[in-house]
Amino acid sequence: MADTIIQTMPLGFQWPTIDPFLFCVHHDDAYPAGNDVAGPGVPLAGRDLGQDFEGLDGWRMYHGKEVPGFPNHPHRGFETVTYVREGLIDHSDSLGAAARFGRGDVQWLTAGEGIVHSEMFPLLDQERPNPLELFQIWLNLPAEDKLVEPHFAMLWDSAIPRLRHTDDDGRVTEVTVIAGELDGLTPPPPPPHSWASRADADVAIWHLRLEPGARWTLPAAQGEGTVRTLYVFAGETLAIDGTEVGHNTGSVVRADVDIALESPGGAEVLLLQGRPIGEPVARYGPFVMNEEAEIEQAFADYRETQFGGWPWPSAEPVHTGATGRFARRPDGTVEEP
Repeated sequence: MADTIIQTMPLGFQWPTIDPFLFCVHHDDAYPAGNDVAGPGVPLAGRDLGQDFEGLDGWRMYHGKEVPGFPNHPHRGFETVTYVREGLIDHSDSLGAAARFGRGDVQWLTAGEGIVHSEMFPLLDQERPNPLELFQIWLNLPAEDKLVEPHFAMLWDSAIPRLRHTDDDGRVTEVTVIAGELDGLTPPPPPPHSWASRADADVAIWHLRLEPGARWTLPAAQGEGTVRTLYVFAGETLAIDGTEVGHNTGSVVRADVDIALESPGGAEVLLLQGRPIGEPVARYGPFVMNEEAEIEQAFADYRETQFGGWPWPSAEPVHTGATGRFARRPDGTVEEP
């Protein structure tokens, strides 16, 4: 193993992550045509509805009963970054915000002192399959920002920059720049209290797609102490400074040097990097704090306040009247991509 690679890790359903990241999962579901309520237009017999993670027939209902997805659930003390490559998500939350997003969009949600949200996957096409592919990444908050006011942000596909590099043989590497500047490309800003909003935190979230045979040099990170991980999640092998790593492999690599990347058969890679927060982490289910007593307080606060309550008629709302992608802010302002 070359000195460039510090550690390799196999990727399961939930990927291993390193501070400041807490969690990363890659959902890739081949949903069938939908029915009249935006659920699967096929029988659901044999599935453990409410807890369907088996991947029967190539897709999952997750915690949904009629529509796939994640009905209302609370969060405190961290952020969720949801990057949707294909398909749509219907978001609803206790702030009164709502959105339908996908097809390259990113939702960045600071849970802060507490929020309840749902993430449902409406199957809108009743004639053809409804494939869905997304990443959800949890980014920690430092102690001083654990209890900030929740913040809802949308990064629409058209506003997210992409670096397109053509090597000497005409083969292309495309990098989607979700967070962190790359070669003069700056994505929309993260929420104001995000660890990623601090320049010295050196947070980057990039999606790399290398054509077969493509070569690209990953530039060194800007900050000191930055930790950088490359996750090969699709395609074939990736050569990292000449050392090949396989599909479904995460590699912690040196962040202080340029790294030559090449993929003989083509590959897709998610890059997560950042300077560690370096604080104690206490976590239980949907809450991430610094001490166990703060977890107990989070449960007590949620029992008492429900983090503002749930203003929707269902635990798993779908925006059936929506005609396309949109976001409605807590103040009622509506935007479209």
